[in-house]
Amino acid sequence: MSVKSIFITLAVLSAAAIMSAGLSSCNDGKTYAQLLNEENHYVNNFLADQRVIGEVPADTVFETGPDAPYYRLNEDGSLYMQVLNPGTKGNKVKPDELIYFRYTRWNLSEYSDGKLPVGEGNNTSLGATWFRYGNYQLANTYKWGTGIQYPLSLLPVDCEVNIIIKSTDGPTDETADVIPYLYNITYRRPEL
Repeated sequence: MSVKSIFITLAVLSAAAIMSAGLSSCNDGKTYAQLLNEENHYVNNFLADQRVIGEVPADTVFETGPDAPYYRLNEDGSLYMQVLNPGTKGNKVKPDELIYFRYTRWNLSEYSDGKLPVGEGNNTSLGATWFRYGNYQLANTYKWGTGIQYPLSLLPVDCEVNIIIKSTDGPTDETADVIPYLYNITYRRPEL
């Protein structure tokens, strides 16, 4: 099964889980459709202050750095990526490869007046966070959702990105919360 097929299958399963969770319980009496509309509003509010390009460059050569644009990564607009460091050319990830990552994430529902809220993550901790690329049968990979891994389908392992991840592509235990996050992520291989 290809990585793209796995991403699609996971997205469908996540959407089904969200919809069933949304039918069984509502957040503050809001319907799932209302929560999705709010999520889109939060993402659009953040992107209004950014430069956005509607698709990935055909040659996957991205503008890079803190002033680089956010690229829409998929048709439904659930992922937008800014490339801060493109990594080392040719340093591609392999299927089922163990990848460590460090991240800080910000809740975009709290973004206001051009300022991000306080971030959270493992960027300043000693704890290792990892997944096996494309191996969604493994619980530790599956729990992070598809969005965390997506940049590695386009960039080398040692890249650094900012990526907006909507709930359908985020951590599986947070899917029903319908909250988009901006992640700053750096990836690396285990040191031997």
